[in-house]
Amino acid sequence: MKSLGWKTIVTSAAVASLAGIAIAAAPAQAASPAAGSSTQAAHAALSPAQLAGLPLTNRHLTPHEIANLAVVLNAYYVAQGATLNVNAFINDFAKDGVFNDEVAGKTYQGKALGDVVTGMADVFPDVHRDLKSITVSGDVVSLELSIDGTFEGPLQTPAGTLKPNGAKIDAPTADFWYLHDGKVEKFDCYVGYTDMYAQMGVNLDWAGAIANS
Repeated sequence: MKSLGWKTIVTSAAVASLAGIAIAAAPAQAASPAAGSSTQAAHAALSPAQLAGLPLTNRHLTPHEIANLAVVLNAYYVAQGATLNVNAFINDFAKDGVFNDEVAGKTYQGKALGDVVTGMADVFPDVHRDLKSITVSGDVVSLELSIDGTFEGPLQTPAGTLKPNGAKIDAPTADFWYLHDGKVEKFDCYVGYTDMYAQMGVNLDWAGAIANS
């Protein structure tokens, strides 16, 4: 299935335009957010034409499922380096909503949810997600994707600071979003960090680990 490169998923009450679609002929024009428009209204604005451009595994979605999908798409949009909006990302979550980085073993909640997007954007200023497959089932949205970007910011590690080298990353990822009443209650994210670090020039030191065992 062809993937979807995200450039514009606009959160306005009138339109949530999608552009840069690999399987579409031409991108749609983005509209500016309407003054005073609610997030919930914006999330419900996905049109049949916009849905047709998505790599959905099931195209017979209910209005409730479409609204849930729009919440998730908005969260990806405001997490991109070019359109980073920390408050909007946090607002997509319920008050007790959590983000679980399942591979790193870290959990974020409340204002700390902002660290999820700023931390990635600090290292990869042009970070964006390439959505390859989307499954919507009631209040659960599951995706296969990659996290793409350029290593242009320093990365703090237990061994010290890793300096940027301009490497392009394409990290395989699986995301699972659990929603209720239009808000994210739980977001479980599985990032292929080993692959991502290798692309950045960092490889596992098996010899060192064996020597220390």
